[in-house]
Amino acid sequence: MTWKVRRVLTGHDAKGRSTIIADGIAQNVKEIPGIPGLALTDLWETAAAPASNEGDADAAARPVRLEPPANGTVFRVVEFPPDAAWRKRGNSHEAFDSIGAAHTQDRGSRDAMMHKTSTVDYAIVLRGEIHAVMEKGETLLRTGDVLVQRGTNHSWSVRGSEPALVAFILVSAKPLS
Repeated sequence: MTWKVRRVLTGHDAKGRSTIIADGIAQNVKEIPGIPGLALTDLWETAAAPASNEGDADAAARPVRLEPPANGTVFRVVEFPPDAAWRKRGNSHEAFDSIGAAHTQDRGSRDAMMHKTSTVDYAIVLRGEIHAVMEKGETLLRTGDVLVQRGTNHSWSVRGSEPALVAFILVSAKPLS
């Protein structure tokens, strides 16, 4: 069952005073086809830098895609299932394609989830344990740990029996040459 994220949004009333404009369970959730138990909950997106704080539109109310818009950001929570739940029977091509990210997948890797985005990603482990896997080396991240992913070819692996929950802030970056 996908973890439900409470999202509270602030804004301004008609007189320009700060106020809470939304408070409830985040609705923009995508359970990824091809990988049972993998779910992305998008909380906010910006489309430019500097970002705009005008209006009351819900910037997360759009199709879930892996990467942020050019010069933008995405804030999301990802629930990663244990490897045992999908690795031998999952369809990573379908998974990446479903979030507009087929171009990021490293199809030459033995790791079905190896991919590279043109982003700087701030990853904060909220619950559980997850391995950050690089082409050369890996490290175990636990609750409270932070990883800064800088446009590297990478993958994720949950080797225990419980899902891992990770918050990500993806920032658009120039592609590596």
